[in-house]
Amino acid sequence: MQNREKHYIAEIIYKSITHTLSDSEEIILNEWLTDKEHFELYQRITNSDYIQSKLAIYQKIDANKIYHSLEKRLVESDKKERRLKIKKILRYAALVIILLGIGVIYNTGYFNSQPQLVFPNEKITLQLENGDVKVINEDGSSTVTNSKGEIVGSQTGTQLVYTDENNQDKLVYNTLTVPYGKRFEIQLSDGTVVNLNAGTSLKYPVKFIKGKQRTVFLKGEAFFNVAKDKTHPFIVNSDGLDVQVLGTQFNMSSYPEDVNSDVVLLEGSVYLTAVKDKGNSAILEPGFKGSINKFSQDKIEKKPVITSIYTAWIDGELVFRNITFKDMLKRMERHYNIEIVNNNSELKEEKFNASFRKEPIEKILEYFKITYGINYEIKDNKILIQ
Repeated sequence: MQNREKHYIAEIIYKSITHTLSDSEEIILNEWLTDKEHFELYQRITNSDYIQSKLAIYQKIDANKIYHSLEKRLVESDKKERRLKIKKILRYAALVIILLGIGVIYNTGYFNSQPQLVFPNEKITLQLENGDVKVINEDGSSTVTNSKGEIVGSQTGTQLVYTDENNQDKLVYNTLTVPYGKRFEIQLSDGTVVNLNAGTSLKYPVKFIKGKQRTVFLKGEAFFNVAKDKTHPFIVNSDGLDVQVLGTQFNMSSYPEDVNSDVVLLEGSVYLTAVKDKGNSAILEPGFKGSINKFSQDKIEKKPVITSIYTAWIDGELVFRNITFKDMLKRMERHYNIEIVNNNSELKEEKFNASFRKEPIEKILEYFKITYGINYEIKDNKILIQ
């Protein structure tokens, strides 16, 4: 890439951070981000940990000393070289000003001046075949039994594993529910591993029965690593969309409040079918997302995506790409299990880009305040966007 192109991309990245991108620049940025290396670089640049580490360096700079040193070097240069150096200095100076400006808030004790948030510690629950509800203790272990008293599964920490070694001869279901603020992993009796995101429930057979399709029911978001079995298709039923696979890895998101049901495929292939119109179907290839409007049931739409954006939640990360403010706040509510009230209606449909790695919500809020000028306050254990 030529220097001119690098400077142009740098300028576009800066504009995306400061929310000043034009429509044409947004198209260019999205095309640039389709390259995996570019996407990883963008994540590092927009991550607040990265900004913090740079601040630690910039705060040690003796600004006057550097200025006089640069001034001396410029005087000694010829005019042409001087102009080039001035351009470079202006670029780096702008970056230093931006980063130091961000650092002011982080170092004035702003977080300490806000009321402390208290996050509800709701429990993960397992509804058994007879309707009884069992609380899952993430710090402990337990066993799951069927109506005959046979052990069908065991739980250790944040993982629940079902066994195929029992005499179950008919389909009976358990339902695992993960509240806001938590994630959980389950291994089904066929070896399929499912990671459940916050605010998600999965209904599944205690044991899959030979000769019958492997069908589970999802509300929320989950990542499926499906065990291969050519004779028994695996089907995920959600609100508006059925996903059929033989063995593959994909992410599915279909929260009750979402307009769309989305499937992002990492490997293998999946067959998508509209629940209300079986003729509305599509085959998805790796690296693509399939979406359907749950209400209108319009034609299933397919488009190429950067899959890591849609699976970052598994590692506790929040990645926002071209997402509306209202949808971003909803994801934050689920992730942290905290109520956020948006009193700024003008922001609802504005779109944002940012990446956060396991950071407290106060830092994320402050990032948006500094970068986009979005004010907030904490009151009655709620976050109020002003």
